Amino acid sequence: MTEKFVADVGGTNIRLARVTETGVDNIIKYQCKDFGSIDLAIEQYFKDLPDFTFTAGCIAIACPVLGDQVVMTNHSWAFSQKALKQQLDLEQLFVINDFTAVAHSLPVLGKDQVVQIGEGTPKENGNIAVFGPGTGLGVEHLTMTISGWQTLDGEGGHVDFAPVDETDVIVWRYLQNQFARASAEEVMSGRGLMNVYKALAENANEPLAANEPAEVTQKALSGECHTCVRALTQFCRIMGSFAGNLALNMATTGGVFIGGGIANRFAEFLQDSDFRARFEAKGQMKLYVKDIPTYLIAEPDHGLLGASAYLKQHTAS
Repeated sequence: MTEKFVADVGGTNIRLARVTETGVDNIIKYQCKDFGSIDLAIEQYFKDLPDFTFTAGCIAIACPVLGDQVVMTNHSWAFSQKALKQQLDLEQLFVINDFTAVAHSLPVLGKDQVVQIGEGTPKENGNIAVFGPGTGLGVEHLTMTISGWQTLDGEGGHVDFAPVDETDVIVWRYLQNQFARASAEEVMSGRGLMNVYKALAENANEPLAANEPAEVTQKALSGECHTCVRALTQFCRIMGSFAGNLALNMATTGGVFIGGGIANRFAEFLQDSDFRARFEAKGQMKLYVKDIPTYLIAEPDHGLLGASAYLKQHTAS
């Protein structure tokens, strides 16, 4: 029985799954450090599922995919797409950026796999945006074409940070002093949360009570540190403004989604924050964005699902 597989590759783990009619199954996670090269990890997956013969696959990987040669940013793996296809004896192999996979997961996610923040109703086949605060800030847009969903790649995480209120200005000044430029990634990422916290603590002439993003989040959720609460509150506001900008950029009537590894850690806090208010605070364009929905992705396997959706769109059934 011939099958298709997908892989979601990060700097620490590689997760693989078999593609099914309705999604993915047989998910197995391996440690990247246990394999000298990516082909060995994938071959191990094939060995662990001896009842299946894989003839096609899609690898979503956390690094730029600009040509045949793929070099990971946060791991030692590097490979030729053409050579890997031959090594694995595949008829078809696709290698895409991990955020391209995230984008392709959005049209196939069900209501139980996302958490809606605020009001709004998606339009079928409407443009979609997703951004993901994590180690960095990934941004992607998705649009429907005559050949299916098409991602619009770019480096939206590195646009200028635009302050909206006086607290944003405090953060902006801190970033300017530290880096000579305030970018979106420097406020919407793990280190971005730390930058927001440090800026507020410095402005209040307070000693630091947290040294890691997870510590800022924990002390904010427990109410243990007032400045941590302010930092996480402002982090949610900044995300709301940024999400609204993405909606304006591409008329994302299909919705704006939040992915990445950070926001799910404080999902309830985000729901109760000013995120949606800042999303809609677009002056004369308020009515333009008011009906556009915003979501937090709650599905942990959305990268694999997106790679599966991409593979199905680009291969014969």
